[in-house]
Amino acid sequence: MGAQQTMKRFVRLLLLVQAAAVLLSGPGAAELSMDYYAMSCPYAEYIVRNVVGQALMKDPTLAGSILRLHFHDCFVQGCDASVLLDSTDDNTAEKDAPANKSLRGFEVIDSIKEALEAQCPGIVSCADVLALAARDAVFMARGPYYGVPLGRRDGSRSVASDTFLALPPPVKNVTLLIQIFDNVGLDVHDMVTLSGGHTLGIAHCANFKDRIKDEVDTLDASLASSLGSVCRGGDSKTAPFDRTSTRFDGVYYRELTARRGLLSSDQTLFESPETKEMVSMFAMYPDYFFYAFQQGMLKMGQISLKEGDEGEVRTSCRVVNS
Repeated sequence: MGAQQTMKRFVRLLLLVQAAAVLLSGPGAAELSMDYYAMSCPYAEYIVRNVVGQALMKDPTLAGSILRLHFHDCFVQGCDASVLLDSTDDNTAEKDAPANKSLRGFEVIDSIKEALEAQCPGIVSCADVLALAARDAVFMARGPYYGVPLGRRDGSRSVASDTFLALPPPVKNVTLLIQIFDNVGLDVHDMVTLSGGHTLGIAHCANFKDRIKDEVDTLDASLASSLGSVCRGGDSKTAPFDRTSTRFDGVYYRELTARRGLLSSDQTLFESPETKEMVSMFAMYPDYFFYAFQQGMLKMGQISLKEGDEGEVRTSCRVVNS
């Protein structure tokens, strides 16, 4: 039996046990529940899926944006919807920090929350809305489907300065990226896996213009020329992370092996000995990437949870309850 057949059989086996792995997928899993809203808001997941579906039909690029919202939420103060809170006169919130200025999709979350409040007021947390919306966005972009344990509570702290050391920057430094993920309980494999979320979405020139100038040896010449043309329009201009940026697939990793990574933090995963083999595996076996991504998202979605009496269920995701 060839190596490729062996890997395919292995991936199929992993997918068969995925449901059982949900309950063992990370800290906090025992406190969350797959049927948390079964009695209190039985149509919660349907409502989330319906609103996300309508949004993506109008603008497929929002799939990456919604996934990024969940990511940026969980890495700062844990998965507590702190990224959704608006700034006030005496506080600059996370969403207005430099690393979050380009976040999109807030209006989709608002629409989901409004629909949920009309159906079952005060029941479904904004943190759970984000986790469900990210899952549905990935699935509707032809990515893997995974169960989302529910029962998170919403936090009340959202401070821009909390993002400064918490969010992975677009730099060529695997050691730093590994440390940032380790700070929230995610390992090297999780880091390479979750970076695959960049199979969806775009980045601004401000985040890759230095790569064009300084990383000639690890940047495909044709891509460098194309990105240079983009950046002549200014820092706010954008380019897709890969050639299929509205479809969740393994192209992101194949691009890295061809030295077509958009950000320094993308390409360095293939250039660094600690992570190169994992990138090659995901590029060769996208089914394995899908499985790993399911597990990585389950683990990430349980970072520093607020549960029970800790936190609240916001009526509006943009403001704390009065």
